[in-house]
Amino acid sequence: MPKIYLKTFIKNKPEVIYKLCLNVDLHLISTAKSKEFIIDGIKNGIMKKGDFVKWKAIHFGIWQTLLVKITEETPYEYFSDEMIEGAFKLMKHEHFFEENSEGTIMKDIFQFESPFGIFGKIFNNLILTKYMKNLLLERNLTIKNIAESGEWEIFTK
Repeated sequence: MPKIYLKTFIKNKPEVIYKLCLNVDLHLISTAKSKEFIIDGIKNGIMKKGDFVKWKAIHFGIWQTLLVKITEETPYEYFSDEMIEGAFKLMKHEHFFEENSEGTIMKDIFQFESPFGIFGKIFNNLILTKYMKNLLLERNLTIKNIAESGEWEIFTK
């Protein structure tokens, strides 16, 4: 099963970064290229444990839906979201937030499994892992840019 590990340093407090990561409005901004939108669940604001959202977006030229639920949380330190329904066989995204003297180190562990047995594994190795990593990097850059500007306040209330 592929796992993607990312570390992003952000000059702001863990509380701010945590809330930005759980904000569905900011998520829509970070996924604009895939024309993502919400079709069910939390429609705006900050999610919490037990909340779900159903996204619709274009990936690889195909409209896809993904139902995700916040399954665990320790405010300002950790949360995880997991796929309930969607194209993956399994998907879990863990988010860690560690404060240091200059800001926050945000760590992502994103694991997924594609369906279709050996064909899914080949697709993961050739295309999907890189594609998912680039989506996460773009999302993290959006979070970083907003957190390090004055814009973060409108997403954390």
